[in-house]
Amino acid sequence: MKEDHRINIISNNIKTVIGFYDRFFVLGISILICLACEQRTELINEKLYDGPIFEMDSVFTKLSDSAKIIMTLRASKERSFENQDREWPNDLFLEYLDSEGKVKTTFQADYVYYTAKEDLYRAEGNVVVNNIENGDQLNTELLFWDPRKETFYTDRFVTIQSEDEIHTGEGLDANQDFSYYKIMEPSGTISVQDN
Repeated sequence: MKEDHRINIISNNIKTVIGFYDRFFVLGISILICLACEQRTELINEKLYDGPIFEMDSVFTKLSDSAKIIMTLRASKERSFENQDREWPNDLFLEYLDSEGKVKTTFQADYVYYTAKEDLYRAEGNVVVNNIENGDQLNTELLFWDPRKETFYTDRFVTIQSEDEIHTGEGLDANQDFSYYKIMEPSGTISVQDN
């Protein structure tokens, strides 16, 4: 009988120890799950990286159509983003070429951002467009380029210098090669005379 009593005591102690460890195990697993959920929530609430996914220095690009170069692009830095947007943060210089490969128009700006969704370029800073053929030069601080429509436009102050006149005003619509332009609200024309 003493032997049975000892076995019962040992058996009860083992059950108590096992029960204690089972509860501890369940409690430990519960704590780990809560911590994992908390970390997961922190990760979900973290702001996603929206910076450039690719960056190049000293960019020189040629764009061709039907095996003829129609445009060249130079910039000190170009950044590409996951949504297909691009940025030239320091400078951008473009040359538009005619069918014979001669430069007909140049475009330069301090900063340019391309929005892929709208297929639109926004140029800021010292924006200059030159028509090499007729010598007209556009200066402004903000200019949009729509490559689909092959047009430039702005609602900002513009100065256009031609061979013998300087035109100023607010807003502009122009074709891509700057052979045609219209100042929306002209403010003046100054005649330039050679001495």
